[in-house]
Amino acid sequence: MLRRLLLLASVLALASCQSAPPPAPSPKPSPTRPVDVAPLPPAAIERPASFRELPDWDVATIELPLSAFKRSCVKLQDRSAGDYMANVAPWAGYVAEWLPVCDAVNKARDDESARRILESLFTPVEIIDPNGNSRFTGYFEPLYEARYTPTPPFTEPVPALPADLVPNGASPQQRLRNGSLRPYPSRAEITTSGVSAIAYAHPADVFFLQIQGSGRLKFPDGRTVRAAYAAHNGHPFRSTANWLMETGRITAGEASMQGIRAWMDRAGPIETRMAMNQNPRFVFFRALPEGDPMLGPEGAQAVPLTPLSSMAVDTNVHPLGVPMYVQTTAPGLGGDWAGMLVAQDTGGAIKGAVRGDLYFGTGPEAGERAGTMNAPGRLWVFLPKAVAARINSTDMAALGFHAGTP
Repeated sequence: MLRRLLLLASVLALASCQSAPPPAPSPKPSPTRPVDVAPLPPAAIERPASFRELPDWDVATIELPLSAFKRSCVKLQDRSAGDYMANVAPWAGYVAEWLPVCDAVNKARDDESARRILESLFTPVEIIDPNGNSRFTGYFEPLYEARYTPTPPFTEPVPALPADLVPNGASPQQRLRNGSLRPYPSRAEITTSGVSAIAYAHPADVFFLQIQGSGRLKFPDGRTVRAAYAAHNGHPFRSTANWLMETGRITAGEASMQGIRAWMDRAGPIETRMAMNQNPRFVFFRALPEGDPMLGPEGAQAVPLTPLSSMAVDTNVHPLGVPMYVQTTAPGLGGDWAGMLVAQDTGGAIKGAVRGDLYFGTGPEAGERAGTMNAPGRLWVFLPKAVAARINSTDMAALGFHAGTP
């Protein structure tokens, strides 16, 4: 999962979400096989959903999001055909119902042929929060200068996954030399004891890398590696920016990555360490080859994210790997924006049926563009026609869902 600092987030309560039990092993289902409907967040789909009604559908770029969808399809091929796309979202159908769609999209030659293929395979289903809540934000993959050895000002280790960390869900443990276990220490204890490093960077950059959850490290010899999320110490996240403001060290206008880094440079190493330790959560990384520089880190679906084609969603509501369509406002993209995206990631602050976090890409420019995005909008999910037809049935209509026809 790409654990990172969401630039802006809206928390939408969905207390009624529950997981459906996984289906028992069975033969490959047919599109008409009944779906056991799990309780879903109440949603009212009040407007017809058709490709003709999708804003700017006829001119939307399809090539990049379609390539992202194809990468999601590769993951589906490794799953059992009888699995739901997600146990919390049986309304999205079975893996078996998506595999023919995945095969068909490989025939697309350009945007226009891809558009026609998508129209022939899918029905768009609009999701509307009953309280009118919706929010779309942006995030990015940071790029930081790094060194192989500590060289001022690149003196902070980018921490490697330690051998003494024992996975234990959200509460990892530390194995001591005598073999006993204890909760993993806080940031202050870890940094006092020292850590192994995959590289060294500016203290502020390492701190923000741990909040962001992943990034790229660029060395003076031109080599670039990915610092991929490996684990965290199980402690809660607390805002250092808030502490700096509360103690009068910075103003609200300085509570940005740039402002906090400037303060750290002025404050010196002792006070900087004290400020960092206000956030007890500590993230460890593993070094990975950069791979395709045009793609981002792996998201929650374990596929590389595609700029302006991948989106983080609430996985208590939506399955990963499904194509979606969003209409919102994005100043970094010129204002009003609509386009196809694929649900390939999630995040702790992504909560709600109409909540998305668009991946903008890598580096400072992507970060600036992502930081301008924070707006309401509309969300459609593309479902295979047979799956959407079931959602349009009487039983599903009772849940508040409606699907139109293209």
